[in-house]
Amino acid sequence: MSQIWSADKVVSEQGAAKIIERQFPQLKPVKAVVLGKGFDNLVFLVNNKFVFRFPRREFAAELIQTENKLLPVLSSLLPIPIPYPIYQGVLEGENPWTYGGYKSLPGETPKRLSEEQRMKSAIPLARFLRVLHNFPLNETKELQVPFDQIGRIDLNKRRPMFKKLLEEAFEKNLIQKDMYQLLQEFLTSVKSLSTDQRQTLVHGDLHIRNMLVDEEGKVSAVIDWGDTHIGHPAIDLSIVYSFLPPEGRKIFFDVYGDVQIEEKKAANFKAIYTTLLLLLYSNEQNDHTLKEDCLDSLHIALKEVSF
Repeated sequence: MSQIWSADKVVSEQGAAKIIERQFPQLKPVKAVVLGKGFDNLVFLVNNKFVFRFPRREFAAELIQTENKLLPVLSSLLPIPIPYPIYQGVLEGENPWTYGGYKSLPGETPKRLSEEQRMKSAIPLARFLRVLHNFPLNETKELQVPFDQIGRIDLNKRRPMFKKLLEEAFEKNLIQKDMYQLLQEFLTSVKSLSTDQRQTLVHGDLHIRNMLVDEEGKVSAVIDWGDTHIGHPAIDLSIVYSFLPPEGRKIFFDVYGDVQIEEKKAANFKAIYTTLLLLLYSNEQNDHTLKEDCLDSLHIALKEVSF
């Protein structure tokens, strides 16, 4: 397990501001406001104009280095805005890890969107993922993009982990009994799933907290590329099942291109798995809004699933 640096070193808004001012004096005076705290990164809004991400562990710092190489290349190709690295700094002290600063992108994280609002993103997401998943693999190697080394879509590995997450969510009263039973039935249904070894460039962590939407609820940016890697496209296609209603899924695949049934099932599995993780995280952080959005995602992922 990679080391997590001491929280009192940089976690405060004042501490982040001091580091940024010393390394990027052109931004003085720096005002840093916490935007969020994820599994791997701390995120600050700086001077109401830039977003700075500070890694919480060594592995995340390595991924930020990958982002700094990859995102400038992708930004000119993808039809939805993504972060463009402007500032590249190094944490001070015992853990000299890379951090990054990006111009703030328009929009806000999705909150309690209606199905009508979600439908607005079906075609944009399809076009976005079609371009991303067709990015030449030879170029990803030149950019030193890593391969999936933790089996994100290995269902044999993830099924017991899924079950553990489900049991924990139920024990903590985060899901009701009817939802618990539906998820148990779903887990049973994916017992013998397998996927081929098709590999593409993937975002790697595409869910409601790594998207921004405009005032109409339409996706306006895709953020947090810390998990980008070469892996199975079903990892990203999970957003089809956690975010889009059934009618939106058909529109999505009409534009993206149809995929094998096994890949769709794996994507649906990943959608629920990731949402359970986020649900438990929302409880740890006492984030009621995220909890409600996760429950919405679970309902959508289980709704009229047809492959």
